[in-house]
Amino acid sequence: MEEGPNPSTDYFVVPFLREAGVKPVRCTFSQLPPVGELQGAAVIFVRYVPAAWKALIDGQKTGEPAVYFFMDDDLFDWRSFSNMPLRYQFKILRYSHSKQNWLKSVGAQLLVSTPYLQQKYVQWQPQLLAPRPLPQQESPLLTVFYHGSASHGADLRWLRPVIEEVLARDENLAFEVIGNKSVNRLFQGLPRVHVLHPMKWPAYQALIRRPGRAIGLAPLLDSPFNRARSHTKFLDITRAGAVGVYAQSPVYSGVVQHEKNGLLVPMEGRTWVEAILRLAGDEALRTRLLEGARACL
Repeated sequence: MEEGPNPSTDYFVVPFLREAGVKPVRCTFSQLPPVGELQGAAVIFVRYVPAAWKALIDGQKTGEPAVYFFMDDDLFDWRSFSNMPLRYQFKILRYSHSKQNWLKSVGAQLLVSTPYLQQKYVQWQPQLLAPRPLPQQESPLLTVFYHGSASHGADLRWLRPVIEEVLARDENLAFEVIGNKSVNRLFQGLPRVHVLHPMKWPAYQALIRRPGRAIGLAPLLDSPFNRARSHTKFLDITRAGAVGVYAQSPVYSGVVQHEKNGLLVPMEGRTWVEAILRLAGDEALRTRLLEGARACL
C-alpha cells in the first residue's frame, strides 16, 4: 500500500519482496481490494496508513493479514519533523505518527531503511532493508517534447490525449513539456511526463543545446492568433538535435518538406499518434530527416 509510485517502494520494498520470491500487488490509498483477497495475505504499508485501509484490516473477521510498516524517515518521532512545512507535518501526524499504537495492536513488523532507525526502534525488532538499484531498462528512453509558451494553451489541451496514447503504446517514450501549474495539472496522471518551469530565452537556449531529445512536436490549431505565427519551432527542434512532427499549415509548409526534413501532419489526433510512434520506432528515418532539417539552417 503506497500513496503512489515512489522511490521508497522501488528502492527498498520491491527488491525485498523480489528476493523473497514474491510479486506484489501495488495499491494506493483509494484502491481497496475486496475483503476476501486479504485473507492470509500480507500488507506492507509504505510510510503511511490511510484510514480506509486501517478500517479494512480491522473489519477482517478471519484470516487476518500479516501487517508490515516500512519507513525511510523517522516518522514516529515528532521532533524529527517538527521543523518541516506545516502541511508535511500534518500529513505525517495523520498517516504515520498517529498510527503507532494501532500498528503495535495488530502485531505489525517494522521495516526500516537505515541502521539509525533500526537502533532507535530496537524494541520493535525492526528488519533492516538495503536499497537496491532499479532494474536496467532494455532500451533507453526517447524523449518527445513540446516547448510552447502560455499562448499555446489550446494546442497543449489538444495534444494531451495524443500524448496519453503515445505513452500507453510505447513504454520507451517520455514526454517533456514547458509550463506552469495548469500545465502540470493537465498532464497529471500520465507516466513519464516531465514538466519544466518556464524560463528566460538564454536559459532555454542552453536547455536545447543539451543532448537527449529525439522528437519535437509543433501542433498548431487553426486560429487567428496561430495564423500569424512563424516557423521558429522548426529552428528550435532542429537545434535540439531532434526531428519534428509539424502541423500541416501554411506556417510550416513553407520550410518543412514532408518525409525530407520532418513530418507534416494534419491536426487529427490519430494521425499524430501514428506519426510519433513511427519516428520513435525508426532510428534510420530520424537520422535522415534530421540531416535534411540541418541542411535547411
